[in-house]
Amino acid sequence: MSQNYEEWMSRLPEELWDVPITNLSIPGSHDTMSYCLDINSPLVRSESDSFRLLDGLFYCFTRPAIFKWATTQDKSIVEQLLMGIRFFDLRIAHKPSDSSNDLYFTHVIYTHLTVLETLETIAAWLQRHPQEIVILACSHFEGLSHKLHESFILSLKKLFGSKLCPRKESVLTLRSLWASGHQVLLSYDDQTAARHEELWPAVPYWWANQATAEGVISYLDWQKDMGRPEGFFVSGLNLTADRYHIARHPKQSLRTLTLENWESLRTWLEKQTPGSQSNSLNIIAGDFVGPVPFCPLVIALNQKLLHKTSN
Repeated sequence: MSQNYEEWMSRLPEELWDVPITNLSIPGSHDTMSYCLDINSPLVRSESDSFRLLDGLFYCFTRPAIFKWATTQDKSIVEQLLMGIRFFDLRIAHKPSDSSNDLYFTHVIYTHLTVLETLETIAAWLQRHPQEIVILACSHFEGLSHKLHESFILSLKKLFGSKLCPRKESVLTLRSLWASGHQVLLSYDDQTAARHEELWPAVPYWWANQATAEGVISYLDWQKDMGRPEGFFVSGLNLTADRYHIARHPKQSLRTLTLENWESLRTWLEKQTPGSQSNSLNIIAGDFVGPVPFCPLVIALNQKLLHKTSN
């Protein structure tokens, strides 16, 4: 396969065009939009009252810490698409006391970019790359009323139109998606989605909640032993530092923590296999997918399927 990851799906060997895409190895980004966090925005509603008080009293100390630990990506949405990312973890919210219907992405605080302008960028990119498929996982929805949900869903339908792949029981493959013109699988983690056939349920995300590569690997291996879900699911290679860890490592950031642990994560990643077996992986998501060869490694795992399809 060519090393052009901008169009890696269309460049997969033809033997893989009929493999269910739930059995392919697909690179994703954890907290996709955290590259554009607004350091001056309010804390999200779900943060505790004690942390809100601390942030109010010691703003000049808390904000730099929030920014360097809540930022999980340093590449824009277009750069991620060009690198080969096809699963996007989109955490959506409405700002408190905002009289407009504008929605933003969140991770502790809100982003500069709005949701719709970002999705318009993705839609334009897909127009130029008609054989690339993306999975947009919309979740959290802090502060959204029922009316805002319905307004947002209507905007999604207008924006993506016939590119939206409806929920259905038949097996989805690259070949079938190309034939139908569907390019967007839109997961919507709210009960509102049940009334809309264009929206898919939440995609399970294996989150280790660990600050070391060893902890993440141990958790993912345990999940693999339990068996993979039938449909799409995400294995999160992302590290998580609690506030005790952050307080003990004032010179560290999520970026430095991720890069320090990368080689161990990489060694584990290279041993993984996609497919339908109970211990196979599907979507693999990470932090700071730009500075390390994350996408090439995840995409390369699909070559292991060639041996299975030829047998």
